[in-house]
Amino acid sequence: MDVHIIAGSKSDEAIVARVESVLKGKAEYKIDYLSAHRNPDELDAAIKKSDAKIFIAIAGLSAALPGVIA
Repeated sequence: MDVHIIAGSKSDEAIVARVESVLKGKAEYKIDYLSAHRNPDELDAAIKKSDAKIFIAIAGLSAALPGVIA
């Protein structure tokens, strides 16, 4: 997989769809909805098992998700 898209919640679906429209047919990608605050253990596990070369973090007003991924 080339790209792992992680969004903080389902309320970010519109932005995820825009990212997906750019990547379709150009890169292999996976989408997860995981919050740095509500699902920290699941997020950590997803990051550690991912073989993505690029992570895209989508998180409303919080900078916690991209910080945790980094």
